[in-house]
Amino acid sequence: MRIGEIAALVGVTTRAIRHYHHVGLVPEPERRPNGYRTYSVRDAVLLARVRRLTELGLSLDEVRDVLADDAGRELADVLEELDADLARQEAAIGERRRRLAALRAAPPGEDGPLSPALAALLAKAPETDSPSAAMDREHLTLLDSAGAVGAEQYAALGAVAADPAVLALYERLDELADAAVDDPRIPPLAAAMVAAVPEGVFEAIPAGGGTAGEGFGQGFKEALLAEFAPAQAEVVRRVMETFVERVRG
Repeated sequence: MRIGEIAALVGVTTRAIRHYHHVGLVPEPERRPNGYRTYSVRDAVLLARVRRLTELGLSLDEVRDVLADDAGRELADVLEELDADLARQEAAIGERRRRLAALRAAPPGEDGPLSPALAALLAKAPETDSPSAAMDREHLTLLDSAGAVGAEQYAALGAVAADPAVLALYERLDELADAAVDDPRIPPLAAAMVAAVPEGVFEAIPAGGGTAGEGFGQGFKEALLAEFAPAQAEVVRRVMETFVERVRG
């Protein structure tokens, strides 16, 4: 094969191949009397190996070390490894496409597509103009996009989303928008919100996994609380702390 042919076969540019020759990464094949380089199948395997390693983020010096370890191996072994590597890539791409298909099929949220599990959960919720309910939906969408909430937890929350009594809790939280942090309505509302969450939600969290908010760390918790008015933030803080205690159990 000539350089253009092997470049097309391997998926690299002729310029890249010449650079590999220049830095001594890949040996330059002997030229024929007509001046053209002639590449073999082993050359193609070697160049394919270099391409894959660089795509994985290795520097050329690191690639050189890997190739040194490969020296002397049978061609069949190297080909088998390359085939296994391609199979892993194929499986990973297939999984990404399945996730993409699910996202495309789900109804879009305000900030992007929702996962099918969250879309199904929100579809059960009755319509409301509550600012607190809208904020809760935004937070769920954020956690959903980060993969911090599992399908089992969404399923356990289904009964909560469909319960009209939950709207009353949001409305009580809305009423605290201008209240002081020592408002006597705060403790009973926090307790009512905790009681509204089914035990199945906590059972669906892996042991030691923590809650979604806890998993994001103190910075996430502070940012979330900062979006609420002081009295509302106190309610949410108490609810979050109780959830963490329940999960750690």
